[in-house]
Amino acid sequence: MRTLSLHKFPLMVALLSLGLAQPSLAAESLTSKAKTAQQQESQHNADREAEFKKQEQQLAVRKAELEKRKAQLDASIESLSTAFSDNERTLAEQQKKLHLETGSLGELFGVVRQSAKELQVELDHSVTNTEQAKQIADINGIVAAKTLPSIQELTGLWRAYQAQIASSATYANIQVPFVAGNGEITQLDAVRLGNFALLSNHGPIDWDGKLASDFPRLPKNVPTSTDAAGVVTGQTAALIDPSRGDIYKQLADNPTLTERFEHGGIVGKIIAGLFALGMIIALYRAAVLITTEQKINKQLKSPNTPTDNPLGRVLSVYNSEKQLHVEALELRLLESIMDEQQHLERGLSMLKLLAALAPMLGLLGTVTGMIETFQVITQFGNAEPRVMAGGISMALVTTVLGLITAMPLLLAHNLLSSKAETIRNILERQSVGLVAEQAEAQTIEHKEAYAA
Repeated sequence: MRTLSLHKFPLMVALLSLGLAQPSLAAESLTSKAKTAQQQESQHNADREAEFKKQEQQLAVRKAELEKRKAQLDASIESLSTAFSDNERTLAEQQKKLHLETGSLGELFGVVRQSAKELQVELDHSVTNTEQAKQIADINGIVAAKTLPSIQELTGLWRAYQAQIASSATYANIQVPFVAGNGEITQLDAVRLGNFALLSNHGPIDWDGKLASDFPRLPKNVPTSTDAAGVVTGQTAALIDPSRGDIYKQLADNPTLTERFEHGGIVGKIIAGLFALGMIIALYRAAVLITTEQKINKQLKSPNTPTDNPLGRVLSVYNSEKQLHVEALELRLLESIMDEQQHLERGLSMLKLLAALAPMLGLLGTVTGMIETFQVITQFGNAEPRVMAGGISMALVTTVLGLITAMPLLLAHNLLSSKAETIRNILERQSVGLVAEQAEAQTIEHKEAYAA
């Protein structure tokens, strides 16, 4: 064991010396790296400082250039402001001078433009605008002008007036674009009467300045294109609208009785049905009562031969029951009169019911129409009369129909009731007379029997 330790001792000494030498070598390496890094950082900072100084010099040069440019702009602004002020003064002086020199020409310009605008509107709606393209262009130029009109423009205005006046005294065959009811646009042969009417082969047509179309409604005996020559010469009498169709258009705003009835809707049709039913009942009952009255008058002339009529039936009851006592006979006659009265007044209660029901249905139509009107207002959010026309028409028409139905039915009910009452009075008078005769006869018999 000791021998082995002596052999290992030199190796241990060598290892120990190597371990002590390694820290000093590491320290020297770190110092060298630190110095190298410090030198690199110093060089980098020096480069950055040089770059900053270079940029500073460039910015200084740019600043000097901008300051120079600013000074130039300030000088230019000052110069322009002075020139603007001078120009303003010069313009004011020139405008004052122009106003003094033109004098009343400014008023003339206003009159010319106003006349040109009126003629422009006239030509836009005239049936001759397809033949006066040159005049329309001249008028548009005058209206759009901002300066005094020239002699050429004034001459153009005069010529446009002259052409319009000349065209009002002529008629000509022309072709116009026509819009059919299905929306199709075709070329239509028409005759121009002056500058206010267009006639086609089916009558006058409407012209809006660009397209022609049919009027909603035309009166009777309107001229056609074949009548144009006769109308111009005065040989053909015809209705011509000189207002370029305004009167024809107003005809559409005046509905016929049929159209007004259609405005009443389903309620109006029901009221009309009630009116027809009531009038049928009234006419039938009137015929029955008149015939009955004639038969009764004929029966009054021959009371001993009863026939088939109310008075004849009462007389038949009297002849068959006259052996009864006066009170019993009176009751039997009264019963017969009541039966006849029931037949005479048949249907009159229905007339009275229809007369009372018609205004109520009219009120129903009124309420329904107003509800429709308010629904339209709710949907469209405005009170446009054309939008509300349908509901208002229904509301008013049904009220009128109800009143028109009620009045004749009430009158018929009153007349027929009076007629039935007259016939009933005749029957009562005759029955009272018969009872009186029977009472006198029985009194005489009693007296004779008592005397005997």
